[in-house]
Amino acid sequence: MTALQDALAGAGTATVARAYVPGTAPAGIVPQQRSSAPARGLAAVPQRADAADLEVLWERYTTTHCPQARERLILHFVPLVTAVAGRIGMRLPSTVEHADLVSYGMFGLIDAIEKYRTDRAVKFESYASSRIRGAIIDELRAMDWVPRSVRTKARAVDRAYGELEATLHRAPTEVEGAERLEIPLPELRAVYSQLASVNIAALDELLAGSDDRPGAATLADTLGDRRAEDPAGSVEAQETKYLLSRAIECLGERERLVVVLYYYESMTLAEIGRVLGVTESRISQIHTAAMTRLRTRLLDAERA
Repeated sequence: MTALQDALAGAGTATVARAYVPGTAPAGIVPQQRSSAPARGLAAVPQRADAADLEVLWERYTTTHCPQARERLILHFVPLVTAVAGRIGMRLPSTVEHADLVSYGMFGLIDAIEKYRTDRAVKFESYASSRIRGAIIDELRAMDWVPRSVRTKARAVDRAYGELEATLHRAPTEVEGAERLEIPLPELRAVYSQLASVNIAALDELLAGSDDRPGAATLADTLGDRRAEDPAGSVEAQETKYLLSRAIECLGERERLVVVLYYYESMTLAEIGRVLGVTESRISQIHTAAMTRLRTRLLDAERA
C-alpha cells in the first residue's frame, strides 16, 4: 500500500467520501484551484463591457448622466487613449514620457464621452480618437515655448536639406539650400538664427544607454570644464618650455642676449641696438639667425 493509500485509510470513511470527486484529486492531497470570486471586503476589478453592456451604458449615461455609467465608459475606452498616445509618441523625442501623453489624452476622452451622441452615424472610437489626439497636441503646444511658425520653418529646412543630400550625395551649401527653399540667402540665415534656440536639452538628462541608478551619466558629464587644467596640454607646454630653454642655451652669447631682451624684457630692436652698441638692422640679422637656429633645434628634438 502506498503512502497516499495509507493516508486515505487513516482519514476515515466519511472524510474520504466527502473529499473524493471523480476525475479530481481528494481535497488536502494536492493544492486546489483558487476561486475566482473576489475576497470579502475587496472590490472587484472593473472589466471592459461587452457590446450589449456598452449599449446599455451609453443609453443610461445619455438619459440620466449617471456618474457610475460615465466611469464605466471611461474605463472601457482607456486602451483607446493608450493606442493614440503611442502613435503620437513615436514621432516625439525620447524626453516626452508616454505616461504624460496618456494623461493628456484622458482629458480628450472624457470630453468626447460627455459630448458624444449615440444617434450620430459616427462610431465613438473614430470620434474619440480625434478628440484624444487634439487634446494631446494642444497640451504639447501649450508647454512648447517655441512658436509654431519656427517649428514649421525647422521642418521645411530639414526636409529641403534632406532632399538635397539625397540628390547631391554630399552636404549642401547655404546657397543651394536657399535656392531649394526659394528664399534669399539673408532670409535663410535669419531662419538659422531662429532655429538655433529650437533644440535644447536639459543638463541633467540621462544619456542614451544609461539607467536610472545614482551616478548614471548625464549630458552635463560630457561638457568640458574650461577652468580645469588640461593634463595633456600642461605636459606638452612643460616639454616645449624645457626644449626651448635647452635650445636657447646652445645659442651664442649675443644671440641669446637678443632673444632674452626681445621676448622676456619686451624691448624693441632699436633699444637692444643701443644697449649692444650696434645698429637696428644688425640686431634684426642676429634675431633672424637666432630664430632659425632655435627652429632647427626644436624640429630635431621632435624627430628624436
